[in-house]
Order: sequence, then structure tokens, then C-alpha cells
Amino acid sequence: MKNILSTIAVSTALTVAFATPGLADNPMVGGAAMYENKNIVENAVNSADHTTLVAAVKAAGLVETLSGEGPFTVFAPTNAAFEKLPDGTVETLLKPENKDQLTKILTCHVVAADAMSDAIMGMISDDGGAHPVKTVGGCTFTAKMDGDNIVIEDGQGNEATVTIADVDQSNGVIHVIDTVLLPAS
Repeated sequence: MKNILSTIAVSTALTVAFATPGLADNPMVGGAAMYENKNIVENAVNSADHTTLVAAVKAAGLVETLSGEGPFTVFAPTNAAFEKLPDGTVETLLKPENKDQLTKILTCHVVAADAMSDAIMGMISDDGGAHPVKTVGGCTFTAKMDGDNIVIEDGQGNEATVTIADVDQSNGVIHVIDTVLLPAS
């Protein structure tokens, strides 16, 4: 009986794995599967590591934009990245009167292209080790390499490391980062 149940469990798991359309070779993010046939917002809401980012995107009124056709490359800071900011920063940014500032910060995490990590690494190499990254929010950051890791330097000299690359979406790609990128002061 135990062998039959094991066989049924394995068979069911394989059926679910192969019958789930849209599951790319995407890495898991925040404990959730990321589907290539879902858009950036549809996937991000399932990541336990991105609840702060999702709340910020909602507060800034960017849900519709990031659900749009794209293509977008989003450097998506984790909850831990937001926790690195000074105490009270996130709460202050989420207030309606600070929507413009929040929108600026969030759109500085978005590039109007579908740039997978191999393309970014190629641009870094072609540019002698540092590639300018122009964002939708009007920021220009610098992409560079630290060993095998892509690092993005923001307008204030802070560095965010890509911790999970190439999370394919229907309207672009997400690269998970460990630090919130900020515009120049």
C-alpha cells in the first residue's frame, strides 16, 4: 500500500509539473513559482520577499503600468533591502503626500527593455567594466561586475547586488536585488 501511495504521489507531482503551462526555467522567488506567461505584477504579488515592493507599487499607482505590455527590466528590491533604509523611510514614502518621491524611486528601478543577465554582462564588458543604465525614472545608474555578480551602483554610490537573475515575465524580466536604488541627491 505504501508503494502504491508513493507511486500515486510521484505520478501526481509529475502531472502537475508538466501540465502547468507557463512555468519557465525560472527560479523560485520568495518561495513562489514565477511564471513566464504572467506579468511582473502578477508574479511579484506571490513573492513573500517582495511584499514591501508590492505595497509601494500600489501606493505609487504603478500597478497598471507594470502590468502593461513593456518590455521592462525591473531591479526588484527585497523586503530586507527596504529594511536597510533608515527607520521610518518606507512608512514616510508610503504616505499619499509623498507619492511623487515614491514614484521616482520605484521608476528608477525600471528599464524600458528586456535585459537578461547575459546581455547586461555583455554591455558591462563592451563598456570596459562599467555600463550606464538609464531608467524610466530618469536616473542613470552604473552596472558593473563583482566577481560573477552583477552590481548596480545608484546615484548616491550605494551598490545593489543581483541575487536572483533572469526571472522571465510575459512583459520583461525581474532581477532581484539586495539594496534599494536611490536617485542622486
